[in-house]
Amino acid sequence: MDKVKKVALAYSGGLDTSIIITWLKENYGCEVVAVAVDVGQQEETSGLAAKAFNTGAVDFHLVEAKEEFAADYLFPVLKAGAIYEKDYLLGTSTARPLIARKQVEVALETGCDALAHGCTGKGNDQVRFELAYQALAPELKIIAPWREWNIISRDDAIDYAAERRIPVPATKKDPYSRDRNLWHLSHEGGPLEDPSFEPEESMFKLTASAEAAPATAEKVVIGFEKGTPVSVNGVRHSPARLVATLNEIAGRHGVGRADVVENRLIGIKSRGVYETPGGTLLVTAIKALESLTLDRDSSHEKERIATRYAELVYNGQWFSPLKEALDAFVDKMMETTTGTVTLKLFKGTATVVSRQSPHSLYSQSLASFDMKGYDAKDAEGFIKLFGLPTRGRKRIAPFVIRNEAAVRS
Repeated sequence: MDKVKKVALAYSGGLDTSIIITWLKENYGCEVVAVAVDVGQQEETSGLAAKAFNTGAVDFHLVEAKEEFAADYLFPVLKAGAIYEKDYLLGTSTARPLIARKQVEVALETGCDALAHGCTGKGNDQVRFELAYQALAPELKIIAPWREWNIISRDDAIDYAAERRIPVPATKKDPYSRDRNLWHLSHEGGPLEDPSFEPEESMFKLTASAEAAPATAEKVVIGFEKGTPVSVNGVRHSPARLVATLNEIAGRHGVGRADVVENRLIGIKSRGVYETPGGTLLVTAIKALESLTLDRDSSHEKERIATRYAELVYNGQWFSPLKEALDAFVDKMMETTTGTVTLKLFKGTATVVSRQSPHSLYSQSLASFDMKGYDAKDAEGFIKLFGLPTRGRKRIAPFVIRNEAAVRS
């Protein structure tokens, strides 16, 4: 193994990173700086420093980044309309480049000559972290233990921890791999690896079941300025506080669950169950507001670039020229997307019941069945011109059919 002196490890205190500190010391003989980034894990950040030091870290950094995560990472993805394969709201994907950037900053500040992460060799996160490293500090060596050690399963990792008396949150009785941040909570692994397995209700942490949700509907009003959410029920909030507020409201009504089989970047299909309560409300609301403020061509083009934007984020290409250009495109397009949307929440559903904008392109007089101010005769010429290709095809159709028949014979 290449000689390294000090490694900055992206540290969560979960199963993988808990054992990696010890593994790095045993196999590289290096010092380890544990870097945890608070993107809304809540109670999961408590006790991390003591745990890192107890397992051999020489330094520990907890970087507070919830507001930055919401404002500079979640909201741009929201504005772009980026949803991977129509269902995944990119909670983990969006957090990784921010965590990697903070890790790189600490590494450079503390004189590290290497970076390490606990991502498996099968997943997307290894790509997300390492593309960020390459963009921000290509001179630092990258260590990916899951691609080097002889541990091949979570059970092996649990056994490794037990042999060295390293406390870990996962057990063989609770095999789920979870990732939590301000935007979502994901559940993977264990029995979920069987796509026919119905998730147990006890697995969910952020959302009530539809059966247990209140029997009375609740309305929530979300305000936007230039495509950025700024208020809930008329009260302005900071970005992180706004998401947290919507998480609580949507969660108690059972809104925001998604059971997804997705295509990983490397080609493997995987199943994840996601809870994204507040994010689901925001995605629903901004689409409703855009229906008022974007013209037809802009709206359709935005749908197209949203798919590409989602792929860039999912594939770890956050720090790419194309994403930077798409951000500028979206910011320009969303300059008039200001207004409010009212959603009705009931038993796991979020339904749009009202939308308003000072920049609305909607004309009630034109949309009505009243013909005042609209000359229907204008439509005749338009339809004739619009139908020219259709009529032209009809004229040559007999010749095409005969010609095709002759070729076949």
